[in-house]
Amino acid sequence: MAERDVICSDCGEKVEFSSKEPPCKVLDGWLMLSQWKGLGFVEHHHFCSLACLKKWAEAHTPKIPKVFLESFTDEEGEENISL
Repeated sequence: MAERDVICSDCGEKVEFSSKEPPCKVLDGWLMLSQWKGLGFVEHHHFCSLACLKKWAEAHTPKIPKVFLESFTDEEGEENISL
């Protein structure tokens, strides 16, 4: 019977294991992220792959509004910076 489980914070893949199994073997290849949320509060995230970590990070990263980026074009419609 599983005593512990870890769920991927992106895709939801679940791994169950007992206290007799070392987590380092069961979770081989998994990535763990600890995010400080304030004084004494840490949020833990688990990812089954780099791809899941990348998707999660992109979803939790603020986006630059398109209108802001478009403000860097000159009058002729050419970009002053490469996007």
